Amino acid sequence: MSSLRVVALLFPGVTQLDLTGPLQVLAVSGQLELHLAWRTLDPVPTDAGFSIVPTVTLADAPPADILFIPGGQGTFALLDDDEVLQFVRRQAEGARWVTSVCTGSFLLGAAGLLQGLRATTHWASLPLLASLGAIPTSERVVREGRVITGAGVSSGIDFALTLLAELFGEQEAKRVQLQIEYDPQPPFDAGSPRRRDADPQLVEMMTALMHERRAGVVERAAARLS
Repeated sequence: MSSLRVVALLFPGVTQLDLTGPLQVLAVSGQLELHLAWRTLDPVPTDAGFSIVPTVTLADAPPADILFIPGGQGTFALLDDDEVLQFVRRQAEGARWVTSVCTGSFLLGAAGLLQGLRATTHWASLPLLASLGAIPTSERVVREGRVITGAGVSSGIDFALTLLAELFGEQEAKRVQLQIEYDPQPPFDAGSPRRRDADPQLVEMMTALMHERRAGVVERAAARLS
């Protein structure tokens, strides 16, 4: 039996942990074929200051069993990008699972793939998802049919374990969780706006900043869907 294919979109300004965290989890299972797709095979700069090399171009990417869109500020430059939107729609059409982490869900939304579906993203941009027809849902991982979305950055680990459980069963997901020693015990209780030590002023400031940066392009994408 051939391996299931994961096609992950790689793009300038991707948040590297959005991409590499889930792919590390999926790679540990040893049962998936991983592809990183972009326009060319040249190294792609991430938001962490280092680059990642694609394995395949958008034009040559094989049909995905699992389409995966990570997030990052670079996501929003793609909401106006017809080539990328067509790639996402084309890959999603035949995919068994359509997935994202963090602001990758905005690209799914701009491609028309979240209409009427519960979905999540990074908390600071969650309200904006409604503009693209989604039902913003403040959960770490949200599954709606064949669509699985993960919240911000570190939730990519939870997302990938959830996906593994769907693909291969809970025992396999638990095996991988143990192998990577995923046992979160953060030193501070400030990891989301709902947590005890989260600074409400910082939450307000970050939400306002992300809205200012991103609302315009999201509104343009929404207008194209209507």
